[in-house]
Amino acid sequence: MKFKSQKIAYWFFLSALLLFGLQMIYGFIMGFAHMGYDVLHELVPFNAARATHTNLLVVWLLLGFMGAAYYIIPEESQREIYSVKLAYIQLISFLVVGVIAVAGFHMNWWEGRKFLEIPRPLDWLVVVNVLAFLFNILMTLFQGVRQTTTALVLSMGLLFAALLYLPGMMWFDNHTLDSFYRWYVVHLWVEGVWELIMGGILAFLLIKITGVDREVIEKWLYVIVGLTFLSGLLGTGHHYYYIGTPSYWLWIGGIFSAMEPLAFLAMALFAINMYRKGEKRHPNKTALNWTLGTAIVSFVGAGLLGAAHTLPNVNLYTHGTLVTAMHGHMAFWGAYGMLVLAIIAYAMPNLTGRKLYDTSTTRYAFWLSNIGMVGMTVAFGVAGVAQVYMERIMGVDFMETQKEIEPHFLVLVLCATVFVVGVVLYIINFFKYGRPTDEALITE
Repeated sequence: MKFKSQKIAYWFFLSALLLFGLQMIYGFIMGFAHMGYDVLHELVPFNAARATHTNLLVVWLLLGFMGAAYYIIPEESQREIYSVKLAYIQLISFLVVGVIAVAGFHMNWWEGRKFLEIPRPLDWLVVVNVLAFLFNILMTLFQGVRQTTTALVLSMGLLFAALLYLPGMMWFDNHTLDSFYRWYVVHLWVEGVWELIMGGILAFLLIKITGVDREVIEKWLYVIVGLTFLSGLLGTGHHYYYIGTPSYWLWIGGIFSAMEPLAFLAMALFAINMYRKGEKRHPNKTALNWTLGTAIVSFVGAGLLGAAHTLPNVNLYTHGTLVTAMHGHMAFWGAYGMLVLAIIAYAMPNLTGRKLYDTSTTRYAFWLSNIGMVGMTVAFGVAGVAQVYMERIMGVDFMETQKEIEPHFLVLVLCATVFVVGVVLYIINFFKYGRPTDEALITE
């Protein structure tokens, strides 16, 4: 059966990869600035580079999730996308909002709230855009021939992601209240509902790649959803330790943050177990590598490294330091970056008919990007521990501390270069597939 509307996914994937490339450029700008070579300061101040880097991350991942939904939902519901025209309008308008936001960061046109910097008028445009996307997806799902658990979990994650954007738009004169609700977006996205999206996409990939019975995989999905909500919701408390909230958040945040790795461990065991059970040996080993890599690297980055510094007596010293960057880089890469690359690696051969599966380019792309990310994580970790000891324990001046840890950023930039080479090879392979065709797009 053909689903011509799945071609929409290609344009979302293309946009995501291009913005990913732009995000890495801003990462290098900050890396060199940390080394003492802030030569672009007059053109791109560090605060603008940081805001652009983190917001591009969110935008390209959301584009990847949207593309995944436009590819997966027709196949799961057994019908074409409700409105192809609306999907293209939604993509173009989302990119326009992103371009205006990035330009605004360079002109000091932004909200002064970390991770939620885009101006309020753009917030409303994002809301309208996401509502259009959800309308298109949910209408496709509800009018479909079937409703699967995989599609429902994916759609539920996307719906909750939209709803949890709204607390970040509320304005409070009280800084503690403002920070309290801001974390509803920042934490509950990445450690809550995005994990539902991750579970839905991961389940789809494992069903297709391993050949394990759908009922078995979707039962595991219920377990993951339960663990995610139990640990992720109350784990928000680890952001409330020292911002002026009641002291009981020390206990709630500490206990449930320590439980958060269980959700990622469940995903890792889930993926590996399904692969071992699978009788089907799918020829697309590249998609398989990225899928299993997602489960394993997310457990290390989001689970273990996150738990390593979220206990209250540790977080007292590490919060807001490079230790946080150590956890954040590997967590986002493992849990969501690799996931988007996994669904792209699976979908592209089906969209284009070109079976560029397991080549030297795809192998180098996988290993170089992951080796580079591990190196970056270690460099961030060593620099972060040095920063905590000097600044938070010994009381060394902030700028003097930054000067002392500059050599660590040389290692980080070198590792980042390895990472970027891997990603560039992946993008080159993406363009080798060419554009999707109606003839090639046949569901498996």
